[in-house]
Amino acid sequence: MTNGAQALMKTLVDAGVEVCFSNPGTSEMHFVAALDNEPKMRAVLALFEGVATGAADGYARMADKPAATLLHLGCGLGNGLANLHNARKGKVPVVNIVGDHATYHVKYDAQLQSDIETVARNVSPGFVRTASSTETLCQDAAEAIAAARTAPGQVATLILPADVSWGEGGVPSAPLAPPKPAPADDATVDAIASAIRSGKKTALLMGGHSLREPSLLAAAKLAAHSGVTLLAETFPTRMERGAGVPPVERLAYLAELATLQLTDIEHLILVDAKAPVSFFAYPGKQSYLVPDTCRVHTLAAPDQDITGSLNKLVDALGAGQAEPALQPPQRPGRPRGKLTAEKVCKAVGHLMPDNAIIVDEGITSSLMLSVMTAGAPRHDLITLTGGAIGQGLPNAVGAAVACPDRPVLALIGDGTAMYTIQALWSMAREQLNVTSIIFNNASYSVLNIELDRVGAEQSGTGAKAKSQLDLRGPVLNFAEMAQGMGVHAVRVNTAEDMAKAMEYALSMPGPHLIEVMIPESLSGVKRRVLPWMLRALPSLPSSVSRALKRKLAP
Repeated sequence: MTNGAQALMKTLVDAGVEVCFSNPGTSEMHFVAALDNEPKMRAVLALFEGVATGAADGYARMADKPAATLLHLGCGLGNGLANLHNARKGKVPVVNIVGDHATYHVKYDAQLQSDIETVARNVSPGFVRTASSTETLCQDAAEAIAAARTAPGQVATLILPADVSWGEGGVPSAPLAPPKPAPADDATVDAIASAIRSGKKTALLMGGHSLREPSLLAAAKLAAHSGVTLLAETFPTRMERGAGVPPVERLAYLAELATLQLTDIEHLILVDAKAPVSFFAYPGKQSYLVPDTCRVHTLAAPDQDITGSLNKLVDALGAGQAEPALQPPQRPGRPRGKLTAEKVCKAVGHLMPDNAIIVDEGITSSLMLSVMTAGAPRHDLITLTGGAIGQGLPNAVGAAVACPDRPVLALIGDGTAMYTIQALWSMAREQLNVTSIIFNNASYSVLNIELDRVGAEQSGTGAKAKSQLDLRGPVLNFAEMAQGMGVHAVRVNTAEDMAKAMEYALSMPGPHLIEVMIPESLSGVKRRVLPWMLRALPSLPSSVSRALKRKLAP
């Protein structure tokens, strides 16, 4: 007779959930055993739950369908929360299977007993359920999968008590079809078309699925026909870009620069995006970045048909025959000399292969990545959607599992790399084609910038405070850590060595790590001048302020 775990496994694969990123414990052993009976399910072991959840996130971004995670009780789920938060903010479908104590064991309040549902609701507000019986388990699972896949995508959490898992009489459930999203209604499209025809400065702010090629092409027709400005959210879930794809300018991370990009916009049209706000609050500065003189419209919410909505607007404006502007092919030259973060990004742009996947969690070190790769061969870009660092390396694992024939380049800061460094072991175990580039500047550089921007440095900063933002004692050695986990790795100090290391990594299968020893991108005089410069932007001539923006965040 089939037990609950075996029936659950069948239910998952029949619904297209074919990869499980796992970090199991005692309560999940029957699920682990059931893996042997289901050849369609690939199991990828992670040494930390945050790697499992981040890998499931990266997988779904590239596969356009959910993977499962297998986590151990509330503590295991808690360890994976940061990357589930990023998945939630990115509207990414993930199905969590969280083991729990047997139902009759709960009353004894054992050491690992916790309120798993309360933990789960932080990252899975739309679907949290504890399976109550083996007979109903697979229906619960089918509903969890359907919830995860319902547009725009979400984290769904199914809690699996041990006795429900091992109980006999499990019956697989057929997949449930999620509802089909509808495009914007005619009234909304007509109103937005009228706003565009008004001749006032108009911009589309695009996010989520609107940054895929079909939607980008429709938006680019609007730009060509009606002069609409195209903007992308600061941290896209997945953005298609490169030669032959319509270029879109991303909103800057720094609120002062984003405000500059929006300052003369009179109609802001949201397409699978929310109205922009600053990442944090700052003394004396606005949190809401849309100008008071700007009217905000929503063409398509995340749960709507994004491409269909854009195409309706194209038709309403008669822009169907407009020729969209496409990014021309262009690569930077081969970098030379002393290594800097900019030269690392230049090497990536110079050498990046066709159809690559870039995972960007370089923080301040990857500021020049967008401009250096704009005309490179077409590629997908994954970014830090929820701001919880430690996403990049796990995302690279998931992306490589989803797209085994595509090279993955992960650009990662040294501080953020240490949050989920265990992902390197999973890369080695699965022999994934990931090249990890670790920017080692021995600093939490972005926090040094923020220290002054929030006004905390006005009275001077002492050694104790500064010590919380640097990584110099001791300097981390990522090449040695990677080798200890089975990943080929080198440490480089020159642009020439960086380029050679990247060429080697891209020519050889399996995972590689390149540790680039660089100075901080913004340090010394640059860092001291930056807050003053940002405060001065509103009083500068428009041409000067925009030139400064292009220099700081091109």
